[in-house]
Amino acid sequence: MTSTLAAGVTITELAPTTRIALRLADPATVPGLSLPTEVGARSADGSRTALCLGPDEWLIEAPEADRAAVLATLAGISAPHSAVEVSDREITYALEGPAVLDLLATGCPRDLARMPVGSGARTVFDTAQVVLTRETDDRFHLTVWRSFASHVRALLDLAQRELAAGL
Repeated sequence: MTSTLAAGVTITELAPTTRIALRLADPATVPGLSLPTEVGARSADGSRTALCLGPDEWLIEAPEADRAAVLATLAGISAPHSAVEVSDREITYALEGPAVLDLLATGCPRDLARMPVGSGARTVFDTAQVVLTRETDDRFHLTVWRSFASHVRALLDLAQRELAAGL
């Protein structure tokens, strides 16, 4: 579902992807996958991305068609680790437009204007934990657990209407 109002912000629910929550002490032990080591940094290898959420935590995303290949890569890790597929747990919204920072400011306490393009962070929107990635200057992806998605979407839609009305 996509919605756009006069405020110039489009909200689109994105197609499902393969998501893996990876915990690992040494990212260099993952064959064939480049993991960033700075918290908030994101690496891309074709259509696969890895976002460093903590000193030993990454969120790996890939198209559903790459699921088997990603799982095979992770199966090659010889060091102690945890790799949990969380694909069905989360929904991602693309938020795009000139007022996207204003839209996100209605529920997120972070100064997102300072977030560099290509980076990401775990944060909150209202009371729900989310992962935000900044795709371009005026485009973010907001990933939220499915159980909170309707709450977050309702708040985004309300904020979108308020921005369009100039409130």
